[in-house]
Amino acid sequence: MKIQQRMAFHFTYQLIFYALLMVAITLVACILFFQNMTSNEIRRNFPVGVLQQIAQEAHYKDGTIQISPEWDKLIEEKGMWLQVVSAEGEVIYAVNTTPHHTLPASYSIAQLLDIQETRTFGTYAVHTQLNFAFQDPLLYILGYPSPDLDQLVAWFDAYGQHGIVRSEAVSHLDQRLRKTGSYLQVIDPESHIVQGIGDEAYVQKAYRQLDILAIQQSPSNYDTNIVAHRDKLSGMTWILYTPHAAGAPLKHPVMEKATRGLVRITVLILLLALPISIWHGYRYGQPLILFAGWFERMGRGQYDQVLTAKDMRKVFRRNGMMRIRYRLYKEVIESFYQMTHQLAQIEKERERLEKAQAEWMSGISHDLRTPLATIQGYGYMLESLPEQWSQEELRIMGSTIREKGDYMLELISDFSLIHQLKQGDSIMKFREIDLVELVRCSVLKYVNDAMMSEYQFHYVGEDCPLLIQADETWLMRLMDNLLSNAVKHNPPGVIVNVYVGRMNDKACIRVIDNGKGMDEETLHHLFNRYYRGTNSDESTEGSGLGMSIAKTIVEAHSGEIQVKSKVWQGTIIEILLPN
Repeated sequence: MKIQQRMAFHFTYQLIFYALLMVAITLVACILFFQNMTSNEIRRNFPVGVLQQIAQEAHYKDGTIQISPEWDKLIEEKGMWLQVVSAEGEVIYAVNTTPHHTLPASYSIAQLLDIQETRTFGTYAVHTQLNFAFQDPLLYILGYPSPDLDQLVAWFDAYGQHGIVRSEAVSHLDQRLRKTGSYLQVIDPESHIVQGIGDEAYVQKAYRQLDILAIQQSPSNYDTNIVAHRDKLSGMTWILYTPHAAGAPLKHPVMEKATRGLVRITVLILLLALPISIWHGYRYGQPLILFAGWFERMGRGQYDQVLTAKDMRKVFRRNGMMRIRYRLYKEVIESFYQMTHQLAQIEKERERLEKAQAEWMSGISHDLRTPLATIQGYGYMLESLPEQWSQEELRIMGSTIREKGDYMLELISDFSLIHQLKQGDSIMKFREIDLVELVRCSVLKYVNDAMMSEYQFHYVGEDCPLLIQADETWLMRLMDNLLSNAVKHNPPGVIVNVYVGRMNDKACIRVIDNGKGMDEETLHHLFNRYYRGTNSDESTEGSGLGMSIAKTIVEAHSGEIQVKSKVWQGTIIEILLPN
């Protein structure tokens, strides 16, 4: 896997992890919000709201109904009981009915109608919920003991006469009601208030007919609880108002369980995120610190010390394998090694070139100083007593001064050529020329030179023209350098053969001599302008820049030059130029 892919993978799974973390936190927040809403709704409508939630969440299949155990637990904690009645009147599901022995296993139509009308069953207050979510209708019956209702029935039996409170018992009942802050109201079948006994605060509230039903359905919306008992004989209804005792808010048990689970998951993710974040920071920070150390050492020029001994122990195992936390930067580390190796090589090459340049400058200074000393000496001699010298001596002096001057001019000319060649193609004027004719003329110039009579030049070329795109002036200079080198560095009698033709679809020039050749060291540094392979005795035979200039001219023409030579076996110079 490439470093780009690894980086993308590492940061992608981090992004996914933190995205999941955010989603989990958001879900917890949403569930807490909905739980609060649901809990408030259950509290306002308790116990009716509980029965509605149970009916909505129940699952019914093949005559079997399933309800969350959390609801069963809540019903038992509240001292209630629950029965689910099928369409045939059979109880198919029951919760906490064991302590209540009077509860039947099936219901008749009359019992169900009476429960629906009176909202009571025996001594229990009852709420019902008819559900049509499944193929068959189901009736959910939620019952619970009601001390207020029991008290109301007991008072009816003790103080009631013809459906109202006996006159002699009104005072006693009024005292008992005021102690608990309660109020008893007796209404006739036409809803007219017949009696009102107890705390007059309830009289001031003047509950309307629908308010009475609302208190029964949503008691938490009011500060009053009510229970009612209707006397079938007289048609009178006794309604007992008692203060609403505020307790702990009811919570949706299923939602509460899911919330606890999500909270645990979120806390776990947060606990995992902390060490993972520290681990990632350490993992990505350590290599950066390592790189900073590299840069610092590179700034000090310590290119050969990529890693310190301590760093090596951090990055690599004892078996040489890279540690896991650094494998993400494997390519970077390898590139650093390559770069520092190249910089170290460049630094060594620079030092070598500076040394060679210093040696070359020392040699050039010597080469300039020697002819200048000769010229200066002859000048003093001619200046002091010119009449003492014969004509022949004066001729020798003049010839020597001229030769030394020519050598110095050649040296300065080579310096100028090197400066020009550094400018590249800007000094080249390419046009179509005949390479065969150019080489032939270059060789012919040396053949016809009387001063070269001790050397033999042979030319072999094609009869037809060999046309190439080149700068004629610079190619002439190239041939002069090659032929003059063959003369300068070889003894008289050497044979120089020059061939021109085609080879591998390229123009080819070969200059071959049978002279003294070169050793491996000289051949290796032949094209180095800062290297002089000649000894001090040959210092006046050339500047030492000829082959460097030749190579630069060939490369400026997009060509190649190769030299093969062995000591006392001659030299072969081969040049390939594009057509």
